[in-house]
Amino acid sequence: MKTTYERRWWILAVILAGECMDLLDATVVNVAAPAIHGDLHTSATGLQWIVGGYSLAVAVGLMIGGRLGDLFGRRRMFLLGSAGFTIASLACALAPSTGALISFRLVQGLAAALMLPQGLGLIKEVFPAEEIGKAFGIFGPVIGLAAVLGPIIGGALVDWGLAGSGWRLVFFVNLPVGALAVLGSWLLLPRTTGTHQAKLDLGGSVLSGTACLALVYPLIQGREYGWPWWAFAMMVGSAVLFAAFAAQQRARVRNSRDPLVLPSIFTHRGYSAGLLVMLLFFAGMGGVLLTMSVYLQLGNGFSPIHTGVVFIPMSLGMAVGAGVSGAVLGRKLGRVAIQLGVAVTLVGWLLVIWAVHRHSAAGGLDLLPGLAAAGLGMGLTVAPLFDVVLAAVTDHETGSASGVLNALQQLSGAFGVALLGTVFFSALTAGVGYGNALLRTMWIQAGFMVLLLVVSPLLPRWARETDAPGASELATAAAVAA
Repeated sequence: MKTTYERRWWILAVILAGECMDLLDATVVNVAAPAIHGDLHTSATGLQWIVGGYSLAVAVGLMIGGRLGDLFGRRRMFLLGSAGFTIASLACALAPSTGALISFRLVQGLAAALMLPQGLGLIKEVFPAEEIGKAFGIFGPVIGLAAVLGPIIGGALVDWGLAGSGWRLVFFVNLPVGALAVLGSWLLLPRTTGTHQAKLDLGGSVLSGTACLALVYPLIQGREYGWPWWAFAMMVGSAVLFAAFAAQQRARVRNSRDPLVLPSIFTHRGYSAGLLVMLLFFAGMGGVLLTMSVYLQLGNGFSPIHTGVVFIPMSLGMAVGAGVSGAVLGRKLGRVAIQLGVAVTLVGWLLVIWAVHRHSAAGGLDLLPGLAAAGLGMGLTVAPLFDVVLAAVTDHETGSASGVLNALQQLSGAFGVALLGTVFFSALTAGVGYGNALLRTMWIQAGFMVLLLVVSPLLPRWARETDAPGASELATAAAVAA
């Protein structure tokens, strides 16, 4: 019989503190990037590592973070992850150089990968079936509000620059939230133990992590070194490493050993197509935020808080779109809701392109229609996306498939920062100006949306309906958190 925890709502608050800390950190750093560039004399490549390196570390760590929670207990892993994230935030705030900041951001990402996978499992563990829906009724809006406020908070903190701290304040602000998360997890989270029946696949972890690094590293560093031969060799090598990882996972299954990922999930056409959809959808988001922040602040002379305000229409559009799609359109339209969202997003980015084309120093009002439409479309897309993609796998494959989707989401963000950032900064080096540099990245983002429309018919038509208590709420929460 499932235990009912009297302090379960306080436990939810602790989990939300950790989730919001990660989400805010991911958004505020984009707005703070130009200030970091000015203070530490960070190169374009360094900025890409500061932003994209975090997502890369999360992607690599997520492959094992969830399994460590199963093995050693979710409370223990959440506590270690939140403590590590808080300490790494302090180190980021005190970083004396670009290299140190990049290193501490990677540690931050690994700590987040240890903390984040435990949240949904803990909620399912401490809440009775009849209250899981209520729990996620709070979860979704709080995460959505954090996404809306992130750019504004980042801009305000950089502009405020308490005691001359400047951009460092965006990391210092994690300390009180992190301290509450650590204290709350120590006092409140259930002291359940993991199971040691399963074994951690260290070989698979090394292979998958190395493959991710071999893909992202040359994309970021290649431009700085003039695209040497080894950059292309590493990208080809990443494909070889991913193939080796797949073969190693199949071998573990044949030998009745626990794999990191169930290989059978990739045999479903709908799921494999879903991975491509996820890659295209999430790749551009991080790259657009970084390049547009640089364009607005260094190209147009906007202050950090002004830049954060410019992003409000996009954030609000995402919140509205996710709410409408999650509550109504996703259930009624299934895959069509995703296609509708992609089409609206494409229109939004085309409006941004038109605004920048007309005014090379486009202001907030010029960009408002496009950003609002793009945000609305992204919200319409992401709410049903996880549900529809997971519809292609069987029940016993859902956990493994969800872990791969979340890791791919983070890897796509790092990939997008590397690709779009490289295009943007290469254009600046060529002397085309900030407006034309942004246009080049926006056309790539629009191209991603066109490709999404082409491959989206391969997705399952409808999300799988299941009678498992709380399954739909868990899927919705995963989409909102993404």
